[in-house]
Amino acid sequence: TALIYDQTCAAEKRRRRKRGAFPDPARRVFINEAVCEGCGDCGIQSNCMSILPVETEFGRKRQIDQSSCNKDYSCLKGFCPSFITIEGGQLRKGMALAADDTHLGTPPAPVLPATARPYGILVTGVGGTGVITIGALIGMAAHLDGKGVTVLDMTGLAQKGGSVYSHVRIADHPDALHAVRIAAGEADAVIGGDLIVSASVEALAKMAAGRTRAVINLAETPTSAFTRDPDWQFPEQRMRAAIREALGIGADEPAPLRADFIDAQALATTLLGDGIATNLFLLGFAWQRGLVPVSEAALMQAVELNGVAVEMNRKAFLWGRRAAHDLAAVTRHARPPADERPADLDAIVARRVEALTAYQDAAYAARYRALVERVRAAEAQRVGADSTALAEAVARSYHKLLAYKDEYEVARLYTDPAFWEKVEATFEGDYSVRFHLAAPLLARPDPNTGHIAKRAFGPGMMRVFRLLARLKGLRGTRWDIFGHTAERRAERALITEYEADIAELLEHLSRDRLPLALEIARLPEHIRGFGHVKAYTLRAAAQQRRALLARWRESPAAAAPAAKAASRAPATV
Repeated sequence: TALIYDQTCAAEKRRRRKRGAFPDPARRVFINEAVCEGCGDCGIQSNCMSILPVETEFGRKRQIDQSSCNKDYSCLKGFCPSFITIEGGQLRKGMALAADDTHLGTPPAPVLPATARPYGILVTGVGGTGVITIGALIGMAAHLDGKGVTVLDMTGLAQKGGSVYSHVRIADHPDALHAVRIAAGEADAVIGGDLIVSASVEALAKMAAGRTRAVINLAETPTSAFTRDPDWQFPEQRMRAAIREALGIGADEPAPLRADFIDAQALATTLLGDGIATNLFLLGFAWQRGLVPVSEAALMQAVELNGVAVEMNRKAFLWGRRAAHDLAAVTRHARPPADERPADLDAIVARRVEALTAYQDAAYAARYRALVERVRAAEAQRVGADSTALAEAVARSYHKLLAYKDEYEVARLYTDPAFWEKVEATFEGDYSVRFHLAAPLLARPDPNTGHIAKRAFGPGMMRVFRLLARLKGLRGTRWDIFGHTAERRAERALITEYEADIAELLEHLSRDRLPLALEIARLPEHIRGFGHVKAYTLRAAAQQRRALLARWRESPAAAAPAAKAASRAPATV
């Protein structure tokens, strides 16, 4: 049997929508990061590259890249209550389109490179972000300036998320251009819209020490591996090192003048309200650095001839120029969100004591603090006064177990004004909100999957949330109508089990055994999700726990007490 699935690709949908040739539903998906568990089920269900990781104080969460979302809504299938849809309204304008920026002025014009001999520009990035457009704009601008130019686009599998390269070669006279593809080591400039693509073998081969200069976007755009591995790590340092090596920049040598690494996407999105402006921002940055041998007038005429988002693209180019001239001033103007993650153990504990007090009450938070302080004291005595690694691991993991997201907590997080401030900062206009939930007592199994099916609920759900949030005091009592499910019983058993495990670790903790103790203490970080998704991670964590504790108990000194502890420890559900 052969099944053929024919669908317009995401990148093509977005191109058509820009030109008004494809339906553009006034409906967008938004994630409540506080509710999100970072399990990645939304990515597994949708295989979508517009679901991005976001690192928070309470671990890795997910967010939707509104600029690249193709609106197929398949991420809503993820078994998670953190998803809402915004019906109506539109994305809020960026600062550059709404705020006064005249005080930043226009930077002085740069000295442009000579093109007596062919000058090669390699533009790199991923499909659907405008890489081909940048190459075309530079090519048209060179033509308008009366120069010879060739443009070769290497799209390959360039559906959204695929690698794309645009080879642009410019010379004073067309007769000087004998090839359209940039040969090995002959790129004079690299405009890197994506760090991973810019550090690929294909791109690195075009660079040459002493010749090539580069402007590289540091935005952490995930690869397809992230849809399958929620713990996938963006290889920034390895990619940067590869590019620096190709450019001949020493490990301790400052990069500027030959390479600029900037988070252009964060700045462009904040300033212009749309991440698709990133590549025009990079083009403006590269032009101001003297990497693009065409006039500004010709580039702006090319933008106008392209006829898509002309005003935004002009602004993006100007902001890129400003960033190249004074990056600190542009960053201050953009005011990107500060990293508020606590830096030391005291701050980590204080923030979580505050969170657990809001979650339940002061007594619950005191239970948390007592165990962390007990670990801190034992670690200082048995590992070293300067060691806090185990205490920090327990501080994070124990909090995660104590603050399990039951119906009361999900409701409380949805009534938190901080979440609605984020919604207001992202959207404007007349819109309504719908919540996508597998509501207890109302949800029914999906006949196709056997799992509980989610339903959409309107704004009236906020009244239910406010009521549930006020009833959090029932949690764990005989009156807790949600507390008798297998999932809630397992969550409470995990807390008791973890406390027993930590007590066992402290009995025979030493500097040599600290790495294994850390592995055991950090196990709860891998327990994520809701419903059947959480049940799967629970089983995996339980198996890993048994293996790690078996290794811990192999020590003769720990064998007898460990056997006794194992006999009294509650079984993992």
